[in-house]
Amino acid sequence: MAARLLPWLLPACTLGLWALLSLGGLVPAYLLPSPKQVLDTALTYFFAPQGESYLAGRFLGDALASLGRVGAGFALAVALGLPLGLLSGRLRPMRLFLETFINGVRAVPGIAWLPLALVWFGIGFKTTVFLVSLAAFFPVYLGAASGAMQVNPLFLRAGAMMGLGRVRLVFTVLVPATMPHVVTGLRLGLGISFAYLVLGELTGVSDGLGATIMDARMLGRVDVIVMGILLIAVIGRLCDSGMMWGLRLFKSVRRL
Repeated sequence: MAARLLPWLLPACTLGLWALLSLGGLVPAYLLPSPKQVLDTALTYFFAPQGESYLAGRFLGDALASLGRVGAGFALAVALGLPLGLLSGRLRPMRLFLETFINGVRAVPGIAWLPLALVWFGIGFKTTVFLVSLAAFFPVYLGAASGAMQVNPLFLRAGAMMGLGRVRLVFTVLVPATMPHVVTGLRLGLGISFAYLVLGELTGVSDGLGATIMDARMLGRVDVIVMGILLIAVIGRLCDSGMMWGLRLFKSVRRL
């Protein structure tokens, strides 16, 4: 029972402190709206008939738009970062070839790429996907490279002695041995994807959770901003849990 309740303890304490600060009048409502006000705003966002207000009934469309951008960008980051990381971890010439370039690009903050992305791709889907994939690439790549570097060469030699070809050796020995590091990189990459999703959607797109937050800032609706932050946190947590469930399911299937 304690193990089930413990993950909810800190969120509950945070909610209690929020209610205390707002309802007790310690912080003005225009700076920190009450939990009830944010809940009422969320209900309008979820269920009110579209057209009743600028916010009414937009949640499903905004959530699907944001998830589509995050999914596309994260998938592209994994498709590039995972194989390059494994190659870099196992092949020293590849690591030397990529190291300077990747570490240099990694040092550039995401906000610096935004003007260039807007010039290249314009406002909308492509810019957000570019920013998300660029941000998520580095944790995925570094996780895979770190894991591949630490694989015991004896495991690979044993697999080769058992007659495994190079392709089967990679998927049977190398990838499973690197999974703890790969999973860490995937989780970090997915988390940072949502941060860059909001950055991309703040550029003026018409839908998405980040666009809703931007509209709220322009209108002075702090309750909408807080609601958007909370929704991104919840959706990000659900996506992380879903990814972990999928990885566990894949691991179980491989054992069959």
